[in-house]
Amino acid sequence: MGASLGHGHKGTRVGFYSTTCPQAEYIISSTVQRHFNCNHTVAAGLLRMHFHDCFMRGCDASVLIDGPNTQKKAVANLGLRGYEVIDDAKTQLEAACPGVVSCADILALAARDSVVLVNGSSWVVPTGRRDGRVSLVSDADTLPAVTDSIDVQKQKFSALGLNTQDLVALVGNLT
Repeated sequence: MGASLGHGHKGTRVGFYSTTCPQAEYIISSTVQRHFNCNHTVAAGLLRMHFHDCFMRGCDASVLIDGPNTQKKAVANLGLRGYEVIDDAKTQLEAACPGVVSCADILALAARDSVVLVNGSSWVVPTGRRDGRVSLVSDADTLPAVTDSIDVQKQKFSALGLNTQDLVALVGNLT
């Protein structure tokens, strides 16, 4: 893509967990694989969830926060799927290396792994994101809506440093 959703992440780097939780990527990958083997549609769900998360507050897992007025409750997010995959991976990671791997990184890696499972390209995911603590239903107002004109969608993508090719790649694959 032309830019990274979420305006970049300070402190992220490839191999962030290499000493603190070296099995992190394997645990996430195998969890995604296991869920995918039972339900192939989980791949699209994980990619869409990551897209929504990054678009709203910048790849901080704030879409995972429960509560009455959180992003989860926004109309645009009611159809998100794959929460059980993230929960499963987090449970396993907490058993292996408690308090180390962020949910934001789990979501980013799970999205990548799900794309690979449907024969898409792989990419290196820098890790070290911090989980957000704020999640507001109004955050979803920034998401491109199916009722938005192409020009409005282009404006929403441009506001995050993304271009028309990014729009086609993301929105075209998520509908």
